Amino acid sequence: MTSNDHAESDASKQQDQQPKSGVVRVKSGGSPDKFWNPRFWDGMTICAWLKMLCAARRMVSPSRIPMFLTVSALTLLNSALAFFQRVFYGGKIRRTTIKRAPIFIVGHWRSGTTLLHEYFMRDDQFASPNTYECFAPTHFLVSEKIIRPWLNYLMPKKRPMDNMAAGLDRPQEDEFAICALGVNSPYRNVAFPNGAPIDPEYLTLREVSDADRKRWLDALEYVVKTQTVAKDRVVLLKSPPHTARVKTILERFPNAKFVHISRDPFTLFPSTVNLWMKLSGTHGLQVPKGGPALEEKVLSDFEKMYDAFFEDIELLNDDAYCEISYDELVANPVATLEKIYAQLKIDGFSENRAKFEAFAETQKKYKKNQFELSPEMTETIARRWKKYIDRYGAKK
Repeated sequence: MTSNDHAESDASKQQDQQPKSGVVRVKSGGSPDKFWNPRFWDGMTICAWLKMLCAARRMVSPSRIPMFLTVSALTLLNSALAFFQRVFYGGKIRRTTIKRAPIFIVGHWRSGTTLLHEYFMRDDQFASPNTYECFAPTHFLVSEKIIRPWLNYLMPKKRPMDNMAAGLDRPQEDEFAICALGVNSPYRNVAFPNGAPIDPEYLTLREVSDADRKRWLDALEYVVKTQTVAKDRVVLLKSPPHTARVKTILERFPNAKFVHISRDPFTLFPSTVNLWMKLSGTHGLQVPKGGPALEEKVLSDFEKMYDAFFEDIELLNDDAYCEISYDELVANPVATLEKIYAQLKIDGFSENRAKFEAFAETQKKYKKNQFELSPEMTETIARRWKKYIDRYGAKK
């Protein structure tokens, strides 16, 4: 084991053994980090990489210097491949017309958006960016067939924070693609988790300038167009931050449809704290400290997200918006999908029922993470997330 491995192992043990001020981890799944695992930033061009580093203005932890140097070296390859994508596909991407409105899966982190995403992708009428395409949005059209099969050997079998399957061919959050394009994103906090939040205004996009909002929308449209060029299907996107951006998304995609999934908030909170610790522990350029600062970020981000969301959904018609809960998706997945298809007037449910049922069988033995909350944190969540609890309920 290298000294870097020892540092990462020690940090991981410290995270597991020392409870945060309001969260006690009982049991958490996920794959352990290996130095050869691909990182979120591996597909960035030189320009995007420098933009993220400049936005953070923070020191790299000594144990993460090898990661920093590796990503920096890969930016040269990515920039060259991005040039070829612009040459061979740039005009086609610009001329592409999005004829079928995209569908967005929204909901807070750890609410079940990934599980719902996986169910939807059993239906071949949908196209969604996979992990490789999100990590390398500037060149996947020219590089995916050659590079992705080889990189798959380096990928962990599970995600770092739970027991969901991982792989470069699995559907992924388009927020990673937006971040990899060099556009401001709260996901830059994964790389630099310590200190003041990075790009907090980009969670809701309500406090950014018109020019910056347009730039963000251009990046989102680029993701949709490249998916259309690659697959020519209805584009299905899943990213929790979009929960707070419905109004902005409608500016560019007025006919977009949204599916929101809710979950018990007393499960969401500790699971989200675990998410950020595990992601930064695996992909961060700093060893994450966690603790009260992270817990406050989770609490406040949730409040900002749902203040925006509850306001924005008033703009949606009944056939453009559907609400489900994680519990109903797990208990009755096929019936829940039938409800979504009917509410949003999506064709094809009957033809795909057998695929949904087959995937549901594979999920019956899935082991969830388990957490405990301190009484003080339980009271804090009940008080600060009351709007959400009043609408969707809670188990405590």
